[in-house]
Amino acid sequence: MTGKRKQNKKYRLINHTADLGIEVYGKELQELFSNAGFALFDIMTDISRVKETTERVITVEGNDLEQLMVNWLNDLLYLFDVEGLLFKRFEVQEVESKKVIRDEVIGPSEGKITKNSLTNTSPLVTRHYLNALIAGECYDPNRHIIETAVKAATYHQIQVVKENSKWRAMIIIDL
Repeated sequence: MTGKRKQNKKYRLINHTADLGIEVYGKELQELFSNAGFALFDIMTDISRVKETTERVITVEGNDLEQLMVNWLNDLLYLFDVEGLLFKRFEVQEVESKKVIRDEVIGPSEGKITKNSLTNTSPLVTRHYLNALIAGECYDPNRHIIETAVKAATYHQIQVVKENSKWRAMIIIDL
């Protein structure tokens, strides 16, 4: 039985028109991001049927925790879409914030950000980084059934918040 059927304490599903909402929980940021990766693939397939034959180390970055969450989940989806990889283990080893010089901040599709293009003249900005070891295997249509086709994690109603010393994230998934 998969987590989505048990509605375990890692996450819960939220009703949302035409899409799917996920509320994810974690005692620490690393656990929150690990549980979000788990929830994503648990929604897609019966994760108990996925073996751990392939490992990957990935690094993700974002301007804030919300963008980091969306980038994390979309990078995982990219590995599924392009390489056919299903994952079941998500060891987020580090989530950190760093001050970087604004002129050196380059986003994947944003181009170079300069001081003149922003109203804040401070040369430093905070960037968030995530390093993780993930494990799974290539999709095998004889053993894996894709129960829910996921297109992307979205910014719609995204939240990553700390409440009463625990972390919670709300993510809307485009189906």
